Amino acid sequence: MSDTEIELARDHDAGQSLGLEAPFDARPTAEDPFPAPRESLDLADPAVAFNRELSWAEFNDRVLQLAERSDQPLLERVKFSAIYSSILDEFFMIRVAGLLDQVDAGVDRGRGGFSPSQTIDQLHLQVLPQVDRQAHFVSETLLPELAEHGIEVVSLSSLSKAERAELAERFKRQVLPVLTPLAVGLGRPFPYISNLSLSLAVLVRDPQTDQTIFARVKVPKGLIPRFFPISEEETRFVLLEELIAANLEGLFPEMEVVDHGCFRVTRDADFDISDEADDLLKAIEAELRQRPFGEVVRLEIEAGISPAIREQLVEALMVEERQIYPIAGLLDLTDLWQLVKLPGHSELRDAPAAPLTQPRLAEAEAEERSIFSVIREGDVLVHHPYESFASSVERFVQEAVEDPDVLAIKQTVYRTSDDSPLVPSLIRATEMGKQAVCLVELKARFDERANISWARKLERAGVHVVYGMPGIKIHAKCVLVVRREGDGVRRYVHVGTGNYHPTTARLYTDFGLFTCDEKIGADVAEMFNFLTGYGRPANYREVLAAPHFMLEGILERIERVTLAKVEGRHGRIRMKMNALVHPEVIEALYRASQAGVPVELNVRGICCLIPGARGMSENIRVVSVVGRFLEHSRIYSFEHGDEVEVYIGSADLMPRNLDNRIELLTPVKDPICRAELLDTLERCLIDNVNAWELQSDGSWTPVVAGPGDEPRSVQRELLALTAARAAEVSTPAS
Repeated sequence: MSDTEIELARDHDAGQSLGLEAPFDARPTAEDPFPAPRESLDLADPAVAFNRELSWAEFNDRVLQLAERSDQPLLERVKFSAIYSSILDEFFMIRVAGLLDQVDAGVDRGRGGFSPSQTIDQLHLQVLPQVDRQAHFVSETLLPELAEHGIEVVSLSSLSKAERAELAERFKRQVLPVLTPLAVGLGRPFPYISNLSLSLAVLVRDPQTDQTIFARVKVPKGLIPRFFPISEEETRFVLLEELIAANLEGLFPEMEVVDHGCFRVTRDADFDISDEADDLLKAIEAELRQRPFGEVVRLEIEAGISPAIREQLVEALMVEERQIYPIAGLLDLTDLWQLVKLPGHSELRDAPAAPLTQPRLAEAEAEERSIFSVIREGDVLVHHPYESFASSVERFVQEAVEDPDVLAIKQTVYRTSDDSPLVPSLIRATEMGKQAVCLVELKARFDERANISWARKLERAGVHVVYGMPGIKIHAKCVLVVRREGDGVRRYVHVGTGNYHPTTARLYTDFGLFTCDEKIGADVAEMFNFLTGYGRPANYREVLAAPHFMLEGILERIERVTLAKVEGRHGRIRMKMNALVHPEVIEALYRASQAGVPVELNVRGICCLIPGARGMSENIRVVSVVGRFLEHSRIYSFEHGDEVEVYIGSADLMPRNLDNRIELLTPVKDPICRAELLDTLERCLIDNVNAWELQSDGSWTPVVAGPGDEPRSVQRELLALTAARAAEVSTPAS
């Protein structure tokens, strides 16, 4: 299909102009509100879906644009540039690696009009200009502006003779001992290049034989700072690779260094665990040992590198031209984090945003009442990072450990950190005679080693540890506390949208609901029993749980709104998520739009749905908010007639979440909690400072305040709102 045909297909009325058999051919009517669609939405059809990988690349470009914005504090711009590089690395290690696997397997059917091979080509065309922009921006804007504030990255040639002599001495003491030159020649095969390592490729000539050989010198990432301080006291730096390059003669004595250049390799870091694995922990440990040896998916080279070095690298690493990314500047800009973390320079950063204690929890703390008494009075909603993780979630678990009436604590762990008190609290609970259960997801990508370590510590302490199933990840975020009260027990539950990770709780926006609702508590208890025991789960009373019931539950609620609109009643759908990919959900939203339902979506990252297409989705609007904090919460709101159903939880609307993971969405029934969620959702949808709107051609347009309109930033407003609420609690009544 040509580009012109694709545009026509996106804008045609009910699929008639091209005679396409689209899922939206039949419009909903009062007699038949849910006309039978074709078997499923075809994500390969560019008329009805965007390509997933290209949509992701657009998201990362929005992150890069934050670094380019002059209204951001300087070190925040440096941070966003480092984040851009970091998530680009992960994208190549996982998603591009998967595309290359599909090409090797002969798969020619892709998504959004592109086969896997064509998608790789398109990504090269899309990403290469981005990294070129970034390289020039860092070298021509960020680094000069940092220098104006005393943070200088300078060349060796600009240093005084005394400074160069001091650096040469420190090189001999601190750097040279950890360098290992690896030459290629007879009996010396091309060395293995580890994943994401920065290296110097060197051509060395023997004056006696006139023979030129290739050698590799690895830049010791992590062992020695990439931005090497010129002296102990200064914030002036030279690049470690430049310092090594200036001293190559010491690595190749009596040889002539002919040429050198920097390069970096990215490898396939994904792995699959067979459903037949009888010991999940051992299977994952075995795969982790193989991760550094994955196939090469990307080769980054210093722009202007000599043809001889380039040819040697391409031949040895066996990469195609579309896998090669010349960089006209510094390679591996994830190392900019070193500059971001320099002490001081508060004027170059966002004003500190210390999280505050949720008002009801603050009142209870002042009155020395337990968190359980607060939850019994009514559900509690916390919003991180505006409200404290420590004084809510961590307090909930710590009080449960110390409370003699608490009988059991059960928790899921997908990602956590070494400084988190939550997992050690489970160990303490076991020591105090309580039942402690932890569902540890060993397959949480890039956190596998940390989770294996926690799992072993928990098991040694006597905690009941469950690893989940080989083919399904446990992604649900919940804690269940069983407390003896009167002649029975009461269940207290926390259901969150984010991980139990104190560091990301200060950087990601996430909601958490505390409730002792009897039905929700019973549902969560049954989910834990299903995961730790053996059997098939029955349908739940209140929650939506994947992989068995969540997709059907979401589709059912979309259909309720569609039916209400067809019948002339009020109907509206608003959702906030990280990604929208699932074909059945997209198809249902198209049908709702055709019925006249206003659909407003806040999708931070990947969105395969095409909004604003005539005859298909003209009632759907999609915005993305990318700002100081990573928008991570999931809110799903369905309005039909006089009823409003609101859910929060761990799941995005993707096949992996709804079909292949343990996920949990809980209804929010408390009117005050529900109103706060809807208020946040509304603020996201009207943001005109950090928002972009998705167009029907796949482009994202910045949302800007019109003439006379007030700038609206959801994150700025919520910071101010949280501070105002905290002030009300701390101010005594007159």
